[in-house]
Amino acid sequence: MTANELRTMFIDYFKTKGHTQIPSSSLIPENDASVLFTTAGMHPLVPYLLGEKHPAGQRLCNCQKCIRTGDIDEVGDASHLTFFEMLGNWSLGDYFKEESIRMSYEFLTKHLSIPHEKIAVTLFKGNKNIPKDVEGYEVWKSLGFGDDKIFFYGEHENWWGPAGLTGPCGPDTEIFYDSGQEKCGPDCGPACRCGKYVEIWNNVFMAYNKTADGRYEPLAQKNVDTGMGLERITCVVNHKKSVYDTELFTKIIEKIEEVTGKRYEGNEKMFRIIADHTRASVFILGDDKAVTPSNVDQGYILRRFIRRVCRYLRQLGVDKNVIQEIACVVVDEYKGIYCELEKNREFVIREIIKEEETFNKTISSGIKIANKYIEEARVRGTLEGAMAFKLYDTFGFPLELTMEIANEQNVKVDVEGFNQKYVEHQEKSRAGAEQKFKGGLADHTEETTRLHTATHLLQAALRKVFGETIYQKGSNITAERLRFDFPLERKMTEEEIKEVESMVNEVIEKELEITCEEMTVDEAKEKGALGVFEAKYGEKVKVYTIGDFSKEICGGPHVKNTKELQAFKIIKEESSSSGIRRIKAVVGIQ
Repeated sequence: MTANELRTMFIDYFKTKGHTQIPSSSLIPENDASVLFTTAGMHPLVPYLLGEKHPAGQRLCNCQKCIRTGDIDEVGDASHLTFFEMLGNWSLGDYFKEESIRMSYEFLTKHLSIPHEKIAVTLFKGNKNIPKDVEGYEVWKSLGFGDDKIFFYGEHENWWGPAGLTGPCGPDTEIFYDSGQEKCGPDCGPACRCGKYVEIWNNVFMAYNKTADGRYEPLAQKNVDTGMGLERITCVVNHKKSVYDTELFTKIIEKIEEVTGKRYEGNEKMFRIIADHTRASVFILGDDKAVTPSNVDQGYILRRFIRRVCRYLRQLGVDKNVIQEIACVVVDEYKGIYCELEKNREFVIREIIKEEETFNKTISSGIKIANKYIEEARVRGTLEGAMAFKLYDTFGFPLELTMEIANEQNVKVDVEGFNQKYVEHQEKSRAGAEQKFKGGLADHTEETTRLHTATHLLQAALRKVFGETIYQKGSNITAERLRFDFPLERKMTEEEIKEVESMVNEVIEKELEITCEEMTVDEAKEKGALGVFEAKYGEKVKVYTIGDFSKEICGGPHVKNTKELQAFKIIKEESSSSGIRRIKAVVGIQ
């Protein structure tokens, strides 16, 4: 069974259960500074999980593009990826545990033909705040599962959320495929990492809201959020040993063999990292929000992906630009599902070539510096780990290459010291990532709501000043400011900045009511509503109107009257990337 067939089968199944398919959202979270990438299908649905009405109803399903970097060092094993597609279904205050579990079981056993005896499940064992999930247990028992196939675990394994310090959360039930290998010991179960059990689906039951003082209050609207990785279930259904052995990677790996002149067998880990990171890079670059390699945020992750590919290609003996050839295979493989990849093909290839050339120059510079460090270390006979790590971190210089050069000059490298510095670096990065989550997903505070509304006014003003070629290329909102990217080949003049500011402030001073209507995308277009990323919309959308100044398709949140913004000021106008300008602005009393 192919991945395309699985993707279609999943969506069709849940449609028969009353679910409405919604499109995959952008990989770059809209107006959410709490995370760098969309990490799960639920991410774009946070406002609706919190109680806002979704235009498509209470039962939803889709296949969502996702990026996760927390397990980047595990990429290359049998199951870990940075980019993946997540199949998901949601109940927004409709059905709950029993119906969710029964639908998942039916899909796996009747539609994917996974034998009952190959399935094991886990449930939340309870703690001082939340009781043991007896209800979930009874449902699985009624489906014929004995206690040898039902496992209870604590918060680390079977509790989801909240994403930040507060918010929706709840127990989950995870579904595992039993590979059939022998247990590694008497305590072997789904929580064991020996490989016997492979997680294939996670059903989260959002029944609680965690408050700032640590209490868990029952939610008025109980939700179900499920996620199943397409690559992993494709692997399981087709009895493959790893996700990289599925047809999703066949042509990509064949191209890597062609450009390197090496075989996949014997070089599996390097080939897998090259394949995964190239695929992730293509999807980030191919996103309509036009992220480019840089030293901050999403651009930093993208740069890291491309440079890791460069390093592994060098280890395979390739020192010329070939990543674009592999990238073209990725575009060709996915363009039928994600049309934005073909639309943005030229941009994807151009940025990859540019970054690859930049890195190759960096490597050349690094070799000179490495030789200098190693020459200085010859007296001591050892290159300190801190220096080896500096070469790696500052110049992107692989440890293996440093060791190779050092060996030629009879100098050892303090690998243990390097690893210690590497771990320290990881811990700092992880702490920084955790700070990104501090405010939780989609921080809909009063401040962010006002700033989100201001982006509508800003876009409308920019279009009035520069014409209808102006549209949102990216948006990011924190509690302090908004950031808005748009296409313009030159810097804005001081006069233009003042003109845009004045237009927005005039609308604020008029104290206009902001209205919201639900309609189809075609109806929204007929009414002149602006839809920035139309591919992401479902059959019904929300259209927010601000007088005769702005009309946009959007999911919110918004203030009720423009007077709530008080005042608007542009604090910075700068280049974001080639042909893209970036505005940072604030609202409130100036």
